[in-house]
Amino acid sequence: MNAAKRREIFERFQKANPEPRGELEYRTPFELLVAVILSAQATDKSVNLATRSLYRVARTPKQMLALGMNGLIAHIKSIGLYRAKAKNILATCALLLERHDGKVPRERVALEELPGVGRKTANVVLNIAFGEPTIAVDTHIFRVANRSGIAPGKNPLEVEQKLLKFVPPEFRLHAHHWLILHGRYVCKARKPDCPRCAISDLCEFKAKTRAA
Repeated sequence: MNAAKRREIFERFQKANPEPRGELEYRTPFELLVAVILSAQATDKSVNLATRSLYRVARTPKQMLALGMNGLIAHIKSIGLYRAKAKNILATCALLLERHDGKVPRERVALEELPGVGRKTANVVLNIAFGEPTIAVDTHIFRVANRSGIAPGKNPLEVEQKLLKFVPPEFRLHAHHWLILHGRYVCKARKPDCPRCAISDLCEFKAKTRAA
């Protein structure tokens, strides 16, 4: 795919949705961090249902630690892998208090030192909480980048690096949201909705679907 096509794709995304937002509910960087940790292999909807209850009683690392393992699990047990996630969240809270005065760091290295936080989670927090032009490659973005030809790669890191290279600078801040929403609602895994796709004429996917 050439640079002109990529620019046109992101111009269309921008025109359709100038200020895209993620679907996780949060009020602070800490709440976002917890929500993203919980979202691994879970839907945003299921995470939001759990955190609405959780954040009524614990909105800071200190309050979260005070819940303890059983107290935290009581709020998140509807989410897959909840025991491992609860363990990571409590360990992360302890490190935030110990090393960062209870605040979420805005440096990648410091974020990735937190239990349950990998590169993708760090990118989400840096982008959404702190306005950094990072791109977190989840399954939706990996699929869209490869299927469309925007930034094909064999693994998430390769796709991320290509997106950062190929996406014009003025679109990088919101590229993460545009791509994930496109993958979630239009360029779906089982059957892409090509007739409803705003970039179908630019996309290089050969097996495009047709209207029913």
